[in-house]
Amino acid sequence: MHGLVTVSYLAAIVLFILALGGLSHQETARRGNYYGILGMGMALLATIIGVVTRNHWILILGMVAGGVVGLGLARKVKMTQMPELVAILHSLVGLAAVLVGFAAFLDPDASAHFEGAEKTIHDVEIYLGILIGAVTLSGSVVAFGKLSGRVGGKPLMLPARHWLNLGLLVLALWFGRMFLAQAAEGGGTGPLVLMTVIALLFGIHMVMAIGGADMPVVVSMLNSYSGWAAAATGFMLSNDLLIVVGALVGSSGAILSYIMCRAMNRKFLAVIAGGFGGGSGKGAATGVAGEAVAVSAEETANLLAAAKEVMIVPGYGMAVAQAQHVVFELVKTLRDQGVKVRFGIHPVAGRMPGHMNVLLAEAKVPYDIVFEMDEINDDFPAVDVSVVIGANDIVNPSAQEDADSPIAGMPVLEVWKGRKTIVLKRSMATGYAGVDNPLFYKENTRMLFGDARESLEGVLKSLK
Repeated sequence: MHGLVTVSYLAAIVLFILALGGLSHQETARRGNYYGILGMGMALLATIIGVVTRNHWILILGMVAGGVVGLGLARKVKMTQMPELVAILHSLVGLAAVLVGFAAFLDPDASAHFEGAEKTIHDVEIYLGILIGAVTLSGSVVAFGKLSGRVGGKPLMLPARHWLNLGLLVLALWFGRMFLAQAAEGGGTGPLVLMTVIALLFGIHMVMAIGGADMPVVVSMLNSYSGWAAAATGFMLSNDLLIVVGALVGSSGAILSYIMCRAMNRKFLAVIAGGFGGGSGKGAATGVAGEAVAVSAEETANLLAAAKEVMIVPGYGMAVAQAQHVVFELVKTLRDQGVKVRFGIHPVAGRMPGHMNVLLAEAKVPYDIVFEMDEINDDFPAVDVSVVIGANDIVNPSAQEDADSPIAGMPVLEVWKGRKTIVLKRSMATGYAGVDNPLFYKENTRMLFGDARESLEGVLKSLK
């Protein structure tokens, strides 16, 4: 039976690797999901049959309860709510790591298998597993609050916040030393509980100090944390599958966080420290000279109908208005009229990595007309009309033109280089970075104010 479990785990690991590979491209993402589902099902079945030896009814009850909740969420949650769903699921991984850690520590039968150096290593695994899990748990809950609007997007800048973080780290290390010393003599509960409280506070403060514009990095960062928490759980349970899968998720999440930081010209430690993305996004733009020119839905339709090439740049405003389906109808209509239409996607558009890609895929937008920023940024001079739907910071020229701007150096989509730009926004409010956008006042820019879905429905009606 042990050999069968090992083979099953190896097959599951291969399927998980194939799943990650599939998720790297839109065309293969669905297949990647199927690989992941198959791998998880195989791993669960092997664990139930070959590893679990008692209390099967508790396991089955938990699986049924989790399956019902998961199915309910899958049916209820809208695609625009995916970022907060991902965040709260990360918190569950952290919670599992904390609970498994305490269970492993308090179980006398589990500790009886270790002596000497092995026991010390086991205690370190428990301590680190609970530490990472607690940070993931509280940080993910705060991220869920920010993404769902229950917690303000403005970063919490406490006085001497960096010294506070350093102090919490020193305390965690100090309690770790106390825990190992007391655990060797059969104790250690006190330091372990105190460390857990500190880790929970650190996770809260860490994410609260991060502004709204950095939330895509936060989501990928927490994804990495959840992977390492799962790996730590694997060490505590001596489960090779959990170790490998956790390492896969943790490392891929770390790489994704690095990619997101590069997309914003940011250092990862600077994101953790907070300070960028501090604007509320509610203030009016006041620091840019010029006058914004409004345009109607009918005038927008005329511009699009006369164009040979159109570039659509979606942002979080499209997600809020749930305008992706109308966008697809607009694209079909324009293509039927002989207009070349493409999408330009910024790596940090929306609230999580790939947010815009997910929304466009839901609306069945063809994959072959969706391009990343690096692929199409040089094409804007040849574009007749660029349509910016609810995006702000990712199309802000001040990232290149103003060295003192908070987003200076951040790569952006250069829509202003096209012949005409139409920006769909509810108002002249700034983006999450809290900086004015000179794009709105350029001579070749027109502002289509209102709800994005309603505005596009008006454009579509005029086109037909």
